[in-house]
Amino acid sequence: MLVLTRKPGERVLIGDDIVVVVLDVRGDGIRLGFEAPRGVKIQREEVLAAVAAQNLAAAQSGATDAESIARALGLERTAAAGAAQQESAAAIDQPMKATPPSRD
Repeated sequence: MLVLTRKPGERVLIGDDIVVVVLDVRGDGIRLGFEAPRGVKIQREEVLAAVAAQNLAAAQSGATDAESIARALGLERTAAAGAAQQESAAAIDQPMKATPPSRD
């Protein structure tokens, strides 16, 4: 690890196309500016760790069924409505029977 001491306004170059600028020093915080090509990802470690933890928790919760999602969105259905929808879906899945035209 390279450790440098920089003052506000001073820059650090990384490769040919990344520049880190010390913008401000306040108490125990430092404001940094980053200049880099659009294709270079610049992310805060704590944000990545929080997103990864949330993704892991979601994957382990098994909350993939429609009912859990509906509950989470506040769209909870009643049991009767759910049963009616299931019956309707089952009827749609049944093959259609051809009926001959009536001869009136």
